[in-house]
Amino acid sequence: MTTAADSDPEKLWLETPLVYSPHISARLGCSVYLKLEHLQPAQSFKSRGISYFILHARRRRGPDVHVVIASGGNAGLAAACASKALGLRCTVFLPMGVSASTVEFMKREGAEIVTVGKIYLDALKAAEKAVETDSNAIMVPAYDEPLLWEGHSSMIAELTRQLPNKGKPDAIFCSVGGAGLCGGVMLGCKSVGWDDVSVVALETTGSNCFYQSLALNPGVFSTGTTAEPTKGVRSAYCNKYDVTVAHLPTLTSRATSLGASSPASGSVRMALDRKGGIKSVCVDDELAMQAGLLFADEHKILAELACSTPLVPAYSRELFDKLVPPSASGDPRTVVFVVCGGFKISLAEFEQYRTIVESKVKGQTHWDVLCNGEQWKIAV
Repeated sequence: MTTAADSDPEKLWLETPLVYSPHISARLGCSVYLKLEHLQPAQSFKSRGISYFILHARRRRGPDVHVVIASGGNAGLAAACASKALGLRCTVFLPMGVSASTVEFMKREGAEIVTVGKIYLDALKAAEKAVETDSNAIMVPAYDEPLLWEGHSSMIAELTRQLPNKGKPDAIFCSVGGAGLCGGVMLGCKSVGWDDVSVVALETTGSNCFYQSLALNPGVFSTGTTAEPTKGVRSAYCNKYDVTVAHLPTLTSRATSLGASSPASGSVRMALDRKGGIKSVCVDDELAMQAGLLFADEHKILAELACSTPLVPAYSRELFDKLVPPSASGDPRTVVFVVCGGFKISLAEFEQYRTIVESKVKGQTHWDVLCNGEQWKIAV
């Protein structure tokens, strides 16, 4: 089975490996597969949707189109890599504080770098102004765009070919920030007839705009009703998709790649309408750090904090069984974890994570985890 993006003859992303994890499978008592998106050209899943968007821009606007994007890192890298492959001019607007290694990677891919402001929104405003004054320029969105979702959906078409016996998983675990990846997973599942497959979307509590948006709309949370916005959170109605979305005033999570202040309205709509539903989960930064450390020890892969967030249930049988309950018949479960990738990680940061986690768990008996309006206490 294929999707429109998956069958594009000019696609720039790689068909990434799907590998069986004997470590996680043994711990969880099921068949666990890892979709290794960190092997994409820009080292994250963003290579899919962003390169697909830029490919369409070149087709519509010609070889003189000027690619402009605002980014904190990974989206800019994906735009730079795709633009280089297509021979297009690319300008990346960054806020201050982006690591030197990330900037150097973009420059090696031929991107022009403009550093402006202290936060992403400052870079975004500057990028939008630049597009207004350049008739050849086109703004590449970070996550709120159907073409991005189409590009990301290609990984689901790949799964239909890669899973043993071309089977169907019981669940797919992914991270969620602005919900571009999650939108792609849901769209891909719909395209290949997997609308009943459970999608588990995980984010950190300091950047949980998707979770809070679902809470503002009936249909997903256990209460079946809407909730009042968390204190300080602004809600806004989107007429195009008939949904209410949350706008966070500040982002306190260290998982900066999940740092969207509001999610893609279209992805929220897909989650509300999805036949198989969605499980929206929030975990502490420290729990995601712990998962990243354990994953690195077992699989020898460094995962950015945003990437280790969906791996949290891989290291807690208690949490995993709540999210994907064993069947009454005892049939074995098969699940996929999207290792979504990211360039913004280093050994030095991992050592910081280790210290933070060790300090956090001292004397602690449980973690607080949110799922679809419920609060669970998961043993440390």
